[in-house]
Amino acid sequence: MRAAVYTDFKGPLEIRDVPIPTAPDDGVTIEVKATGLCRSDWHGWMGHDPDIKCPHVPGHEFAGIVSSAGSRVNNFQTGDRVTVPFVCGCGHCEQCATGNQQICDNQTQPGFTHWGSFAEFVAVFHADENLVKLPDTLSFESAATLGCRFITSFRGLVDQGELKAGQWVAIHGCGGVGLSAVMIATALKANVIAIDINNEKLAFAKKMGAMHVMNASENNIPQAIQSLCGGVHISMDAFGSQETCAQSISSLRKQGKHIQVGLLGDQNPEIPMDQVVAKELNIIGSHGMQAHRYPQIFDMIAAGELHPELLVGNKVSLLEASALLTKMDEFKDTGVTVITDF
Repeated sequence: MRAAVYTDFKGPLEIRDVPIPTAPDDGVTIEVKATGLCRSDWHGWMGHDPDIKCPHVPGHEFAGIVSSAGSRVNNFQTGDRVTVPFVCGCGHCEQCATGNQQICDNQTQPGFTHWGSFAEFVAVFHADENLVKLPDTLSFESAATLGCRFITSFRGLVDQGELKAGQWVAIHGCGGVGLSAVMIATALKANVIAIDINNEKLAFAKKMGAMHVMNASENNIPQAIQSLCGGVHISMDAFGSQETCAQSISSLRKQGKHIQVGLLGDQNPEIPMDQVVAKELNIIGSHGMQAHRYPQIFDMIAAGELHPELLVGNKVSLLEASALLTKMDEFKDTGVTVITDF
């Protein structure tokens, strides 16, 4: 099969012919039909993830068709249209037993713990625990946008943030995670403020439903938000930097919730702990979403409340994506870039 491979961190990606992965006894091999290009892949390529060993094939948000299934797989078969959350649970540990596969003690992550979806085929372990059957009406491209950024935003706002209609929500960073969060919060009837330094991305956030947009290079964001609404109930750092983390926390009203989903690499941000104590703020991490939580998203898509297809920006080839991955720190693209040509 064709795959994009890098042999050194920060090195070039090459398109190579490599063996098709064998389906694990409890897993499957999936023919990849679409896979997203995500900043988490860039973090991996930079060497920020200790699980990655070179040579490596990146890619972790994908959709496709089951091409082969192991002997211990009961709920899926060849030909099924599927996707998978980027964190795959083992099904046996304490976390999985409580339904928290997203923080599984023995988790696997395609594109990190083993070769990923920048390839014609990818292997997934513990299929019955992790695979998600796709509605016939959902395209592979739209499904690929769900696997990391969309589900991360959904769980961060809905499960961790316990977002309620009428609340004020600030989204710091309007990449794939942030735009997904804007769409989800708007669908749940929140008052959404989108923040970025790129006016084109802010315009896109407005189309996704943001009530207000703010350019962080032109405004003191915490001050502007406090002036607008007295602070937000929920603030999400969807980008991941020392600045956006601190701004997010300082944008909260009393007893507000900061949700950290953006990866910070090797940065250790300074937390304004005086505000955390004085305002009784909540600092909450959120890491992906479980396979069993997808039905609520599918129901909202079917009801016309969520439109992940609107997040799809460029559709590119595997060769084009290999060059684009190394430039993801430049943040030029609007929407989610999806590989559809392998």
